[in-house]
Amino acid sequence: MYLRHGTFSYLPPLTDEQIAAQVRYALLNGWPVSIEYTDDPHPRNAYWEMWGLPLFDLDEPDGVLAEIDACRATFPRHYVRVLAYDARYTRQTTALSFLVQRPPDEPGFLLTRTEGPDRQQKYGLHSYATTVRPGDRYGG
Repeated sequence: MYLRHGTFSYLPPLTDEQIAAQVRYALLNGWPVSIEYTDDPHPRNAYWEMWGLPLFDLDEPDGVLAEIDACRATFPRHYVRVLAYDARYTRQTTALSFLVQRPPDEPGFLLTRTEGPDRQQKYGLHSYATTVRPGDRYGG
């Protein structure tokens, strides 16, 4: 069971050639690309650590792919994603987001249920990975 996150979340992991094709598509549309990583992939954790600055003014995906490889090498047991931003609406809008790396072992999530007054039930998610301190998650 994989974490379902991003545009291609229900497909098998993308190959490097497929990643290059998606980055090329983003660049052809004039979308700046950025790379982010985390070891806390909770669905509500929308703000991951940014790898460097967003990559503006690129025509070919080679520079982005080199940064993806550097991020993967530095954080081999983290989630790594690529985001492309569309500025046509005069604000930061994510046009494309997809994972390019997962940790080798994904422990998953615990679904918690709390019963309240009048038989109300509230649900929450708890990541098993967060039981370990940051930096040591996923066998780091």
